[in-house]
Amino acid sequence: MPGSGNTKSDSDGIAIITSPSTNSQSASQPASQPVGRNPQSAHFSILQYAQSEEQNVRVKPLPRAFHPQPLNYDHRILLLAFFTGLPGAIVGLILLWKGGFDTKTQWTLTVFIVVCWLGCALALRERVVTPLQTLSNLLAALREGDYSIRGRATKKDDPLGDVVREVNALGSTLRTQRLGAMEATALARTVMAEIEVAVFSFDSERKLRLVNRAGERLLARAAEQLLGRGADELRLDDCLEGEAARTLQRTFPGAAPRESGRWGMRRSSFRQDGKPHHLIVIADLSRALREEERLAWQRLVRVLGHELNNSLAPIKSIAGSLESLMARPERPFDWEEDLQRGLAIISSRAEALNRFMTAYAQLAKLPQPDLRVMDAGAWIRRVTSLETRLKIELITGPELTIKGDRDQLEQLLINVVRNAVDASLETGGGALVTWRVNNSFLEVSIEDEGPGLPHTSNLFVPFFTTKPGGSGIGLALSRQIAEGHGGMLTLENRASGRGCQARLRLPL
Repeated sequence: MPGSGNTKSDSDGIAIITSPSTNSQSASQPASQPVGRNPQSAHFSILQYAQSEEQNVRVKPLPRAFHPQPLNYDHRILLLAFFTGLPGAIVGLILLWKGGFDTKTQWTLTVFIVVCWLGCALALRERVVTPLQTLSNLLAALREGDYSIRGRATKKDDPLGDVVREVNALGSTLRTQRLGAMEATALARTVMAEIEVAVFSFDSERKLRLVNRAGERLLARAAEQLLGRGADELRLDDCLEGEAARTLQRTFPGAAPRESGRWGMRRSSFRQDGKPHHLIVIADLSRALREEERLAWQRLVRVLGHELNNSLAPIKSIAGSLESLMARPERPFDWEEDLQRGLAIISSRAEALNRFMTAYAQLAKLPQPDLRVMDAGAWIRRVTSLETRLKIELITGPELTIKGDRDQLEQLLINVVRNAVDASLETGGGALVTWRVNNSFLEVSIEDEGPGLPHTSNLFVPFFTTKPGGSGIGLALSRQIAEGHGGMLTLENRASGRGCQARLRLPL
């Protein structure tokens, strides 16, 4: 304020107002250098000056620098139209006022020129801004998910019409995609609700975000009580750790006591809204295992009953005949031969039953394979050379090594080659053995020119055989050996020509 003090300014543009002091001598002394400065502001800083006790210092900030704001797009269009017509309007007004017209004519034409000039500028602004506002409204509707609004397009050669048509086409495409996404989502929700597999989805914080009906039944809670809870509260935290696919031995609250057994669990990851999520699928294996066990027992009992009946029926019949023979008061002269012959048949059938049970024990007690590096070509050539009944055609493949149990693989290949030779000898055909690399597997092919197989569904059922005197254990044992090595054994009729083809696949 005037008269209240002296004003100074430093190099940073800071106004320093000094209050008057009663001691003129101390007031006239210059201020010392600044002690400290706050560097956080470019327009205002606090300076500390060493002053005398009688002098008070107040710091007053100077006005900020003026920064003009840019004009809006419609204002720029209006100014551009204004300055575009400005030269013509100025020239017209100069000619009008210098042309010697009367005053009334001059003012009338002046008003006309100015009104037309400003009207054209405003009309040009509207012609440019209004379509842009319309397009903005269309795009805003698309962003909000409203695809029912359409823009009215002009003729095809008009650039603005092309833009409107493209926006309309974009709206139609987005509408179709949204309908497809909604239908796919509805289908996925229906499938998840109807399947008997429990599905859970957890976010990055291990909070449950999705559960289906099977999951609700498994945990014995409604979805409203489950969503948002942590995996530890639901006792599913162990499913988020460890192997992604494994078998669980545990009890769930909603599972029946008879289903408190084995559960198959699979875990996968996906992203939603850019955040990682975990999808857990839990399936009850006990029900499927019980069904497979029941079918296996049925097949086993059927085969065992068939084999036992084949041996016990003649034994019972012969034993009954011998009993009636011995009960006759007068026996025929050759009764001793009949007795010996009957006892021999009973003995042979008993031995057949003993061999049958021994083969069953061999199938049930197959040891785990002792995997070692072995030469695949030498293994195949050695087994084919053991067959002397028929000359086997051998087409060699690539020389390579695999990991396997030499004894078990030799037994497997001997069984398959022997079956091929037996089938070929029935028709007088030949046999072929070859091998090749198929992806990451060694594939050994054994072909014969035998009569073929009428039915292939029971080939690998234990003790099922189509050969007279066969035990029905060879193919079942061979497939068990192949699966023990992580491979697969298949047998089917050849597509071209008669006979069968066996394929053995072993991992490299």
